[in-house]
Parts: sequence; structure tokens; C-alpha cells
Amino acid sequence: MIPKIILGTGPHATRRTIGYLFGKGRANEHTDPHLVASWNDFAPDPGRSPHRDPKDVENQLVAQLDQPVKMLGDKAPKYTVWHCPVRAAPEDPILTDAQWADIARRIVAAAGIAPEGDEEACRWVAVRHADDHIHIAATLVRQDGRRPRRDHDQRAVQREARKIEVDYGLRRLKPGDGTAAKRPTSKEHFKAKRLGQDAATRDVLRMRVRRAVAAAADEAEFFALLEATDVTVRLKLGPSGDALGCNFALPGDTNDKGEPVFYAGSTLAPDLSLPQIRKRLAATSPEPVTVRPGNPWHQATAATERIPSHLTATDDTVAQGQLEALGGAMDLLSVTAPATVKADLERAAAVFERASRSRITADRDSARVLRRSIQTIWRDRPQDRDGAGFAMLLDTMLTAVAYAMHWHRTRQHAQQKAAAQQALVHLHSAYAQTAEPVLATLAHRAPSLQMKRRFAHHVQEAVPEHAERILNDPAWDALATVLAEAEAAGHNAATILDQALGQRTLEDARNPARALTWRIRRLGERHAPSPLAQAANARSVTQRPTAPVPAPTAAAVRPSQPAQGRRR
Repeated sequence: MIPKIILGTGPHATRRTIGYLFGKGRANEHTDPHLVASWNDFAPDPGRSPHRDPKDVENQLVAQLDQPVKMLGDKAPKYTVWHCPVRAAPEDPILTDAQWADIARRIVAAAGIAPEGDEEACRWVAVRHADDHIHIAATLVRQDGRRPRRDHDQRAVQREARKIEVDYGLRRLKPGDGTAAKRPTSKEHFKAKRLGQDAATRDVLRMRVRRAVAAAADEAEFFALLEATDVTVRLKLGPSGDALGCNFALPGDTNDKGEPVFYAGSTLAPDLSLPQIRKRLAATSPEPVTVRPGNPWHQATAATERIPSHLTATDDTVAQGQLEALGGAMDLLSVTAPATVKADLERAAAVFERASRSRITADRDSARVLRRSIQTIWRDRPQDRDGAGFAMLLDTMLTAVAYAMHWHRTRQHAQQKAAAQQALVHLHSAYAQTAEPVLATLAHRAPSLQMKRRFAHHVQEAVPEHAERILNDPAWDALATVLAEAEAAGHNAATILDQALGQRTLEDARNPARALTWRIRRLGERHAPSPLAQAANARSVTQRPTAPVPAPTAAAVRPSQPAQGRRR
């Protein structure tokens, strides 16, 4: 159940609100508007007065609601109308008028509008014009002339809504922490539908501004990227001429006067105000970060692979910085993704946006390499031979998002945990479509049975507790291929396998052979050791205690075949 508070101002605020509630709606969606409850239980009902002109009844209702406000004259408050739509989920049962009346009374009591038993409270009505929601409208002057005590009414109403969900068996929403992005209003949804847009303007702007923040190296580039994506920016200037804030608009989204409809960055999301954007763009250490020349796919993968260790450490500020960078990486990766998985990655980025933000202040310094490498991928579109770079990055993102879900759960960030869980579903879909053809291609190039037998022995020696899982994994042939390619490039297979195992435990890997394939592929494409180093590695290997090579398992010597579709 979602309640949302809207305040109205001006001498005609009550009339505007009641006129809307008993009108046809912006898309003729108000089919049967009528009162289900009111402050005195016998307020005039424009929807249930068949022998009177409905407009006359509306005027009577407005006059009664406004009476306490009019009594104050010039001393009336700036905001005179409290409007709260309360909507049930689509899968919820249809409630009766009496049930909605009870919900309305509980909401106005929780908000401080009309505490239970207070006969001098504010005047209010609850109007139903659809099966799934009501609108509560109240005037913000009590009948004794005082102002209502409605401190933190939004939080109080949300808490009451969670209780109502339990009492009525409705879908239970996750409690928030005040850092969620503002949802589009019903008016914005209807407008988007009328204009033939797939999403409300607010959501489109949020996505474009987030991508610009993730891609930009400085403020000038940020504004240039917005201009390139057809976002109109209007700066709010202080007396000194410095920009204090910024508003965003889309071409064609205008009001009834033909003027652009601007949205303040802070109303798109709490971290998209200009001060917050500047903090994300600014350097967090005096030394400029230097990313060594190399494969940006590998650099981004290595940086993402370190996120779980940051999330399991005790410094929450560093962890929050990592999650913020991961969200930005997903925003940009969805732009560069192949067409077959673009939609899945866009959905993953859109829902993970909620998981990238909390009340914990972010320390962004440790996430610089991830941001820079993703920016390089977005800007330069580096070569990605056979798609393995993209696949291995998605693989590490899956693990990072799973750890993000656990991190939020342990800190009781219910909405963020749910968002990370949703993002995993879309990432898994994108990963399966990306990784399977790459692994199948590698499996077709599997080395000889003799070489696979030798690699199987290395696996059994290096990680005996996981050897059976690895050798029976559908990705074993692909793993054997990358080990053979690493050897051909001058690496020692046993050494590079040890390095891959040392990067991260396989305890949480659903598909250990697949995880090792991406790690060894990345390590194998680095510069091979010098001849002296290779000789030292060879001596080290020959000095190990020898053991008879065991007979290969069926998995270790099976003919090459495409990797199957099991997920990590």
C-alpha cells in the first residue's frame, strides 16, 4: 500500500482538489467518485446526491472544508490542503467502502490530521473513484483555529501503511530510509501514455542524468553529455553568479502554456542534486588517479572482483562507495551492451539504482579504478575478442550484487536488499545469454586428452576439495582451453591456476570451472613471465613432491562439447 502526501496552496486549493476528485480524471479514469468517509460522517457527497446538481454539492463540500481556514483570514497558513492518495497493489483483493473508510481514518490519525477522539481536529474527506485506491483531502486548520501537529507525517503514514498491509492481508512493501527516488505521479504516467512514451519523463531524466554522472570526468563534460542526450539544463544561480542547483527537462514535455517542465535534480533522486553530483565528480584524494595502460575489460573486472572483500570489511563508508561505483558501472555497461542483452541490463541498472544509495556517506576513493575503467569502455569501445571481456565482467558483477544484497540485509536496508535481489534476476538472464556462446566456442577448441589429463592433475593437486565439481562442470572443456592458451603464451599452467585460485575462494561459486575460466583468461592475457622467471617457475614445479598422476575422470577426458546453460 502506497500513500503519498501532496500539499496545496493558494485561495482555491480546496476547490481545485475537490474538483479533481469528483471530476472525470485526466484520462476519464474516475468512473464512480464518491465519499467513503469524512470528518463528521455526514459531509455532503457530490457522487451520491442524485436529486441535486453535483456542482452545487461540490461547492457546499468545499465551503464546509474551508470554513476553519476562512476564519483565520490573513493568518491562514501558506499550505491549506493536505492531499494523500492511498493505493493498493494490483494483486491485492478489492476492498469494500467500509474497509477503505477504516484505512482513511487510520491514515489521518497517524498523520496528525485527525487524531482518534479529537473532535476539534481538521476537516477531511476520503474519496474513492477506483477499485484500488482512495484520495484523502483535508484542510490544514483545525476546527479550534490551531494548526495540526503533523511532524514527519510522511514517515508516520508509511509506518501505518505497513501495519494496514498486515491487518488486511495486502502486499507488504519494504520499509524505506528516506533515500528512495521519487516515483512518477499518476498525472505524469497519464501524460507519458498520452504522448506515446514508454516511461514517465521523471524516470527518463533520472536514467540520463545518472549515466551522465557515471560517464563524466568533470562538471563541464557532465553538462555536455546531458546536452548530447537531449536533456535541457537550467541552472539556479546564487547572488554571486555561482550555480547552486540545476533543473532538467526533456524536449516536447511542456505544460499547458507550452513551457518546458523542469525537474530539480533532488526530486529525481536524492543523489542527483548539483551539490551531490559535484561530490561524485570531484577527486577524493589530492593525487590524480593513474590507471596503468592495459585491457580496460580486465581492469574493470579486477576492480569489480574486489567489491565483495570491501563489503565484508568493517568500513561501511568504503562499502557504500563501492556500491555507488557498481551502480554507475551498470548504468554505463547497459549503454555498451550487445542488443541481445541490452534490455536485461537496462532493467538491472534501473532497479539496482535503489541498492546503490543509503544513508551511509560514501568514501569513493577505493572505487576510482572501477569508475575510470568503465568510463574507458564506454568512451573507447575497446576490442573484446569473442565477447569474453564482457562475459567475465558480468560474472564478477553477479557476485558483487549478491554480496550487496547480503550487505544491505545485515544492515536492515529492506528496499535496497530487495532491489539488489531484483537486479540479480536480470543480470543472470544477461549473463546466461552472453557467457554460453563464449564458453561453447572455447570448449570447441579444447586441447588433447593428454593435456586435459595433465590439467586435471593440476586441479586435483591445487584444490582437492573442489576438484570433482570442477572436472564434472560443463565448463571444464572451456577451462582446459584457456589453460592451454596460457601455456602457449608462456605461462606455467600450475602457477597460473594457483594465482586464479588465490584471487578468490570457490566456496560461493555455483559454477567453479566457469569462474576459473574467466580468471585464467584474464591472467593468461597478461604479459608472460620473462625466461628467467619461467625457469624459476619450472624449477619450483620440479621440486614439488611427486605423486602418480591419477587416472582421469570421465569429465576430464570427455570429448570437447559446448558448455551447457548452468549458471554460476
